[in-house]
Amino acid sequence: MLFALAFIGEAPTGAVVPDSASVRAEVPESSAGTTAPPLPEENGAIVVTARPRAVAGDPLEAVNVKAFEATQAVDRAAVGPIALGYRHIVPEPARDGLRNALRNLREPVVAINFLLQLKPGKAAETLARLGINSTIGVAGLVDVARRKPFHLPYRPNGFADTFGYYGVKPGAYLFLPLVGPTTVRDLVGGGLDRLVLPLAIGRPFNRVTYTIPTGVIGALQHRINIDDELRELREKAPDPYAALRDAYLRRRQAEIDALHGHIPARSIETGGAAEKDDARP
Repeated sequence: MLFALAFIGEAPTGAVVPDSASVRAEVPESSAGTTAPPLPEENGAIVVTARPRAVAGDPLEAVNVKAFEATQAVDRAAVGPIALGYRHIVPEPARDGLRNALRNLREPVVAINFLLQLKPGKAAETLARLGINSTIGVAGLVDVARRKPFHLPYRPNGFADTFGYYGVKPGAYLFLPLVGPTTVRDLVGGGLDRLVLPLAIGRPFNRVTYTIPTGVIGALQHRINIDDELRELREKAPDPYAALRDAYLRRRQAEIDALHGHIPARSIETGGAAEKDDARP
């Protein structure tokens, strides 16, 4: 992605995460019965500060928080205004067409992973979407397959989902400047997703003349999609970093559970940050 922010999946943009937590306690006495050396007081109560321990699953929290804060600063100064300017200049039908075309190019990866997950029916539907949208849909610019009489919805999928489907744990949570919120599993899986077309087909998918424009367009579209979520996070979340992390991890687990049929796939939020196809690395 062009920016790390993104996601509320990402990135709740926002506030600085506190480095310490305050705990009040009564004045202790030493084992000899004498009063311990005085500590700073506030309204008669002692204030003890301590840096919170890293959350399980987020062992690099201190580094992640710094990356998160830097990303939010960049988003406020540049990425956000550019994305909203793009939304103002480019008509919505054109933006939707570009989004559909990028999704269409990802359909082979989606189909491969449905096959790896032993879901041949969904793989066949995905390939049917690819054929319909690549022809009738004018190279994927129009998502004809989701409409009557086909009724074939877009279903995101990738190697990270396949890893999770077979029990690979997410590993450490990471917030990376050019990726946003992710985990070790999702980072590796996303890298494999991006290698399929360059290795299988080659040109133009292995040329910077393709990768840079499509990456920029996808990033801008995603930033537009999550604008409302980011604004709400900045204004309401007491700890934007933790809110983003927790939302990302919950959503990813829900997506893995849906592949196992534990929850209906349609019950997973698909707005803004939850749109994996636009947001995930």
